[in-house]
Amino acid sequence: MGCVSAVPPPRTDEDAAASGPEAPRGRGGGRRSVAVALLLGALGATVVLLASGRVWARGTAAIGGGSLPLSADGRAVTGVPAALAIVGLAALVAVFAVRGKGRMLVSALLALSGLGAALSALAHADGRRALDEAAARTTADTAAHVAGLTQTAWPYVTAGGAALILVAGVLALWCGHAWPAMGGRYERDGGPDRPRSRKAAVVDPDRPEDLWKALDRGEDPTGTP
Repeated sequence: MGCVSAVPPPRTDEDAAASGPEAPRGRGGGRRSVAVALLLGALGATVVLLASGRVWARGTAAIGGGSLPLSADGRAVTGVPAALAIVGLAALVAVFAVRGKGRMLVSALLALSGLGAALSALAHADGRRALDEAAARTTADTAAHVAGLTQTAWPYVTAGGAALILVAGVLALWCGHAWPAMGGRYERDGGPDRPRSRKAAVVDPDRPEDLWKALDRGEDPTGTP
């Protein structure tokens, strides 16, 4: 999904009459990229948090001439993916609270959270260390090791969810400059890079409710330039 488009040539009067009013450029693409990033980031963090609570590995420990089945979930293996998923969720919300360089930094944090969670899940996918520690606690033998180690698919599901967070971060880095920010409606229109999108409503100075509505829109109710 591209967020940068070439500047079209100026329209002539004939073109304007034939095609009608010109639609705002980039607004539709910006809204689509915002929706995609929010969906990917939220879905990825949810997948990581849920998959981290599932069993990643199973094995057995020898005890009293027999064997004891052991299992380790993702949080017992490594708590890094779940922690980074929470960081990613916070960064996903913070992206819309800042602008400029701050937004780029938060977007980079979002992408790095996804990357770190994916690498951690893949690096600890076998779960052997966690099961060895469980075997040592169960048998009271620090030299005990797990046998019959088997893995599940949940570490890779966790890595897949983390990859979605990474994609959301990359999308924020690429398209975040065109995204709106929280509280944008309180900023006055008419700046050099923010043309007026609508005309100011008529304010009756004798009606207090009109004055309050104008202030809420970020307008000067006195009409003073």
